[in-house]
Amino acid sequence: MIERLIDRLNSSPVNFLAVRRLETELQAAGFVCLDAAEPLKLPSDGKFYVKKNDSSLYAFRLGTASLADAGFHVICSHCDSPTFRIKPNAEMTADGGIVKLNTEVYGGPILSTWFDRPLSVAGRVVLRGADAMHPVCRLLHVKRPLLQISSLAIHFNRQVNDGVKLSKQKDTLPLLGILNDELERGNLLQQIICTELSVSPEQILDFDLYLYDATSACTFGAHGEFLSSGRQDDLTMAFASLEAILTCRENSRTQVVAVFDNEETGSQTKQGAGSPFFSSLLRRIILAQGGDEAAFWQCVERSFMVSADNAHAFHPNYGEKYDPTNHPQLGGGPVIKFNASQKYVSDAVSAAVFAEICRESGVPCQRFVNHSDVAGGSTLGNILSASLPLRGVDMGAPILAMHSARETGAVRDYEYCVRAFAHFYGS
Repeated sequence: MIERLIDRLNSSPVNFLAVRRLETELQAAGFVCLDAAEPLKLPSDGKFYVKKNDSSLYAFRLGTASLADAGFHVICSHCDSPTFRIKPNAEMTADGGIVKLNTEVYGGPILSTWFDRPLSVAGRVVLRGADAMHPVCRLLHVKRPLLQISSLAIHFNRQVNDGVKLSKQKDTLPLLGILNDELERGNLLQQIICTELSVSPEQILDFDLYLYDATSACTFGAHGEFLSSGRQDDLTMAFASLEAILTCRENSRTQVVAVFDNEETGSQTKQGAGSPFFSSLLRRIILAQGGDEAAFWQCVERSFMVSADNAHAFHPNYGEKYDPTNHPQLGGGPVIKFNASQKYVSDAVSAAVFAEICRESGVPCQRFVNHSDVAGGSTLGNILSASLPLRGVDMGAPILAMHSARETGAVRDYEYCVRAFAHFYGS
């Protein structure tokens, strides 16, 4: 299972490629792609999925019971992670013909962790189509080290180990190459895109391209117990929900996997959790099954949502940052997250439900609450429940160094989450 996760992480350097990996595995398991622009035609039983913007995906297996009576069992996650987006007209030539790329920060990365490591480029390239309204989109995944953000030598910055404020516009621009011909007037990135996709420069209209850590995911530790990889927040939960729905059988309840985009920037996009798209999709599923508006709201009341977004594990070097009685351990199992200001959707009832799911599946369960002097983040659950009042719980696998270019998790926690999710879908 962990080898499969590592392969999935390596093939998913950005949101678009994560969705493609999810889609590939769903198709292999017999899930049918639906066009959101067309009326939904659903047999009484079946497996389907819908995409939005090629960067979010919603899969569901219809249950045998009426949706109004049984509701949905939903696991939500997100496929975006903090990184750097390449700006238009990105190439900047410095002395000696060195070319660097102009980038902007996406989300909230730990900037220093991106320095002095091999990076590459992945994302979506938009090509000229039959007409202006129908461009062609191609996914790009450059699999070789291509860039690096290099640090300033300590000899020019003696205070570097005392903490340095970094400029996102100046300090974090990656090196791409050296112009080696007087006639080579830049366009190195364009040349790379053309070579990778076998297209001409004239075909390229635009792109959504991002940097990613080119070092492969791996396990480490005395017993191989740790997982080291970028984008564990939140791809491990997205792939755990995929693993669960692929291993489960049909039952009375309709099982749903929802993988949103843009959680790291607030979810307020057409493919994010703040969009009405997901709510509209659930309503359309019920209507396609012969239900009505009343049946939809009955279904909502009988549904349960697991908002799966990774949690903070206890860091042994910084114990003072954690709540004194609720600090989850690596390897200790899924973490239920609470917040008095309602940044998480969990309450006592929904937490009890998920804790029982863990107990019944033989999985340990932990709880996380922020230290009262340390502000925490928010996630998908409360954003979704504000427009779609599902009962739900916020949870995740515990990890260290959240939003680093390379995060650390425990192998055992991923396996625990898959087991709990599969039991949830089967209950």
